[in-house]
Amino acid sequence: MKNRNAAAKTTGHLRKIVESFPRVTVTVLGDLVADEFVYGEIARVSREAPVLILKHRERSVVPGSAGNAICNLADLEVNVLPVGVVGDDEPGKLLLRAFRHRHIPVNGVFQLKDRPTVTKTRILAGMTHSGRQQVVRVDREPDTSLDRFTVRELVMAARKYARASDALLVSDYGYGAATPEMLENVRASGIPVTLDSRFRMLEYSGVTAATPNESEVEEALHTRIGTDRKRLLAAGRTLLKHMGLDALLITRGRDGMVAFERGRPALEIPIHGSDQVTDVTGAGDTVIATFTAALAAGAGPADAARLANYAGGIVVMKRGTATVSREELLAALERE
Repeated sequence: MKNRNAAAKTTGHLRKIVESFPRVTVTVLGDLVADEFVYGEIARVSREAPVLILKHRERSVVPGSAGNAICNLADLEVNVLPVGVVGDDEPGKLLLRAFRHRHIPVNGVFQLKDRPTVTKTRILAGMTHSGRQQVVRVDREPDTSLDRFTVRELVMAARKYARASDALLVSDYGYGAATPEMLENVRASGIPVTLDSRFRMLEYSGVTAATPNESEVEEALHTRIGTDRKRLLAAGRTLLKHMGLDALLITRGRDGMVAFERGRPALEIPIHGSDQVTDVTGAGDTVIATFTAALAAGAGPADAARLANYAGGIVVMKRGTATVSREELLAALERE
């Protein structure tokens, strides 16, 4: 009975945090990507080569990477202020349309005529009334770096928005709209700064918390964790100290998450829901969005991690690049 009462108290506290999301504002500085999904029905094997011929059925383009984090925050009913770049092309226009559809302001999103929108095209195949399987992905990326003028505009916009925000989320996928140097110039003091960096996590300073997955931790520290719990905990403490973080959340797929907080023991959180996931595309964006929203609402890192775990467990049961709504998160807490 005592454990049940404690669990109910924790769940009630988490619910209050989620209910406060509409009162917080988060700035997102990051790489905006168009996630394109092309679905085809398997028709036959080609005579030209040993490949499948797909009969085109449908196509969708949704915000990915930082764009997915932005949409997750909006669907959690957080006030979100995006800062980034898109091209003056169809994918860029579709991303802006998706933001406007969610009533997300786009004044901080710069549309560049000489730079294509980063687009990741996933081709999925399946039979009639059967599941769809991704068979190939094609990435279209800019050939050049952002010019100094655009970088300055991004920094100025992020600095302005951060002053009116309760947290700053940095989503760095390596395309130049979020870099360690830019964050130093934003100078977002007094608010939590969360980081999701695919390739250069250790180069950042002035970050409050980071949310890498296990493979990103292994790559950053040149180590192999596998199933070694002691090595995992040691890696987390090393990152926490090296980056000067207040908190670190390592996501581990079906093995759940581990939250590290300065001066406290590591918190191991089992995966919420089933470990038979449907699709992990963009799950990290959902995790950092929920984690950041909770910190912005005044939650501690442990409660923020618990909420991020709930959201991650929900989104991996959806196909494609997906989001979690505030209602879904509250319903998950209610079931718990």
